[in-house]
Amino acid sequence: MVKNFIKICLVTSLAVPALADAQNLFRTRDRMDNLEGFDDQKYSWGFYLAGNNFDYKLVLDPKFGMDGNKNAILSKSSPSFGAGLIGKVRLHEYVDLRLEPGLHFIQREISFKNAPVNNVNTVKSTYIDIPLLLEVHGDRWYNSRPYAAAGVNYLVNLQSSQKSTDDNQQGIFRTTTHNFGWSAEAGVQIYFKKFKLTPAFRGTFMTNNELVKDNPETPPYWAAGIATAQTRAFMFVLKFE
Repeated sequence: MVKNFIKICLVTSLAVPALADAQNLFRTRDRMDNLEGFDDQKYSWGFYLAGNNFDYKLVLDPKFGMDGNKNAILSKSSPSFGAGLIGKVRLHEYVDLRLEPGLHFIQREISFKNAPVNNVNTVKSTYIDIPLLLEVHGDRWYNSRPYAAAGVNYLVNLQSSQKSTDDNQQGIFRTTTHNFGWSAEAGVQIYFKKFKLTPAFRGTFMTNNELVKDNPETPPYWAAGIATAQTRAFMFVLKFE
């Protein structure tokens, strides 16, 4: 009985402060919002970290890229990461313009099931990503605010090998250096006492064909089997402002 009483007292001592904190969290009377006036600034800045999944959307040549009704060339993504800076301009009470240049380190695999050699090429990319996003957000609800954003991207692939004289016959999958795309994003801005944290999901999609064809004398096992290759990326982003 004594042991049970001690357990009840211990649980109660832990539960009461937790319940009080929960009541404070949802109490609206006399509640002070964190970082009041923070979003009224004309200019602000921050940084972000990103967990990425970059893949290629491949459109295959019907002659060299297909094995009957099956795809003879496949793309495989792998988890990657990135980081960048945030610059914000307040345009309106509900509208901001954001420039978020970042650096993403990517690794993908292209499998050529129709090739006698070099069946799998590892494609490493380092993208300098410069998205310009127009953000539309709602009103603050306590210490949070939902938003959605969309815009255009300019991406430079520092590991494109576009000017390399070697091609897939030597195991080098060549892609374009300068690329363009668009992005869409949604998330929730959470206000703490000293900073604003924004978890968000972003999709980025290339609009140009990134593929650089193989040399004319190279057998048509590799790049000849691909009509277009365009990057599509999905990111989980954590922003700190």
